Amino acid sequence: MGEVVVGISGASGAVYGQRLVQVLREKDIPVRLVVTNAGEITLKHECNTTKEELAESTGALLENDKNIGAKSASGSANIDAVVLCPCSGTTLGKLGAGIGDNLITRSAIVALKERRKLIIVPREAPYATVHLENMLKLSQWGAIVIPASPGFYNHPKTLDDIVDFVVARILDHIGIEHTLGQRWTGEEIE
Repeated sequence: MGEVVVGISGASGAVYGQRLVQVLREKDIPVRLVVTNAGEITLKHECNTTKEELAESTGALLENDKNIGAKSASGSANIDAVVLCPCSGTTLGKLGAGIGDNLITRSAIVALKERRKLIIVPREAPYATVHLENMLKLSQWGAIVIPASPGFYNHPKTLDDIVDFVVARILDHIGIEHTLGQRWTGEEIE
């Protein structure tokens, strides 16, 4: 598998991005980590960590969000997936308008043009009509929209279980085997 770009933007839910990076690196999948300015604030506030600490603790390669010439934004680079986790409403809006003004938005637009997996994990509540319209556009263009909306049929016991539910869905769509949580078998309800 090629590299996975994980972008953390300013929406609440930085823990989803943090956990995704941890799981990918535990599986020895190369991760290029990109964090926006607003994502840095959220990562520090919600996870009590910095982008540098996250990169160092996991072995992810940290790229500068201002460097739109970085490998993550290259159409010829061996990148299999771009995951924006969480994806803020602002980032959604930029993508829906085709604006690639930072490394996260540029990487996502390149993923669309190259037909790479692009996974958007919005974490807003409620969604404004403009968010829904932009998610629809991105879905029609080939992106996969996985809202940070955990299921409860697996009877989560901890916050980690809830986070892992969403991360497991992301891994499923990237095509990465995992053992996060229990899969529905159809035999749960008699």
